[in-house]
Amino acid sequence: MTTTPRRGTAFDERMVGTARLTGEARARPIRLDLSARAGRMVLPHRTTEARLTGRVRIAGLADDPAATGELEISPLARRRIRYRLDFTCEGRRLTLHGWKSLSPRRPLTSLTVLPFTLLEDGAEAGRGTLRFPLTTGLLPFLAGWRFPRPRPADADLLPHPDGGPGRTEVWYTTLTDPATGTGLWLHHELTTPTDGRPAHAHGWIALFPPDGPTRHARYGPQPPPGPGSPPEWLRGEAGPFSWDLTERPAGPPLHTFPRWAWRRPVLPAAHMLPAATARYTGTVRHPGGTLALDGAPGATARIRGHGSAHRWAWLHADLGGGDVLEVIAAVAHRPGLRRLPPVVLLRLRHDGRVWPRSAVRSALGGFRARIGLPGWSVTGRTALRRITVTVRQPPERTLTLDYTDPDGSRAVCRNSEAADAEITVERWWGRWRPHAR
Repeated sequence: MTTTPRRGTAFDERMVGTARLTGEARARPIRLDLSARAGRMVLPHRTTEARLTGRVRIAGLADDPAATGELEISPLARRRIRYRLDFTCEGRRLTLHGWKSLSPRRPLTSLTVLPFTLLEDGAEAGRGTLRFPLTTGLLPFLAGWRFPRPRPADADLLPHPDGGPGRTEVWYTTLTDPATGTGLWLHHELTTPTDGRPAHAHGWIALFPPDGPTRHARYGPQPPPGPGSPPEWLRGEAGPFSWDLTERPAGPPLHTFPRWAWRRPVLPAAHMLPAATARYTGTVRHPGGTLALDGAPGATARIRGHGSAHRWAWLHADLGGGDVLEVIAAVAHRPGLRRLPPVVLLRLRHDGRVWPRSAVRSALGGFRARIGLPGWSVTGRTALRRITVTVRQPPERTLTLDYTDPDGSRAVCRNSEAADAEITVERWWGRWRPHAR
């Protein structure tokens, strides 16, 4: 007998207002961009607990894209919606605690106004009020509600159960140490050859110091991870290198391809980021010494497919404050598709929202890529927004590595963790006007 997993609830919420810390004479603007995830459907007659992640900004004091907390939704049973959110403010760890007291006499106000208290080690550190902006926020809020089936927390890190002969799965992490400017690339592959040989794992580590040549080492082939277990690519050894890192995701996953393409291997390849923005702590030992990381920004991504594209370009840009841009431009390897221009898949997360809203919008038209070295570019537009991305990879800081696909064919990748990317976003207000750069 089998049972269908119950559905959860997911939605995003934005609130703005003012906060005044204890001892300050004036209030400061505050903004919350939150994502809520509950393990069951939200129904008005019961109490539902949800997990909160998001970004907290207090003018002149705080901009923490890795805030976490809990949300209690209890419209009828307790007549409240309670928030608890932990974030960092000028090196202090604060907790925002408040609730909306629902009242049939004031339904609109009670649903949109959130008075709150700021706590530090249990003592009051400030107070304020947040409001849900009905005029600009209601339609995106209502349209963003989703009811996904619950999945294990590490589901996107597990090898695909249908990975048969001729398939490759990749786990990779890229990050930059803010203290030294050193870039790090960890790459782990699980390959099942087409000739019937057993699956094997292999990978490499690469360091990109700011004032010297890139260095790397490979490991494997070695046995793959056990069934139902993700690989331990954040810990390992390769030649004179060893590393031991921990990852703290700072936001929800980001799907470069549609979710269905990731969960059902029907396309030649699919890509997503389980941790689109994350912080990494640990050590990397290398021939020149030890690199100590403490909250270094980076990301972890995944690839599933039949091998490398014929030509491709890839960009991951952490834009700060939880904003991130992911670009893939590729020409398929199949003979009938090699003459076509690159297909562009672009996802920009800015101020808690992802553009384009559909993961396939950029692939359907209006987005173009020019692939080359040392520079390449992507341009694209929708009805009200357009973007220009120009990337330059310094040859002296670019590492060339070869890949072997499941069918034995070879491919070459030229990667730099210290490339220059200029990103310009414009909005249409009667004419194209600058929005972000």
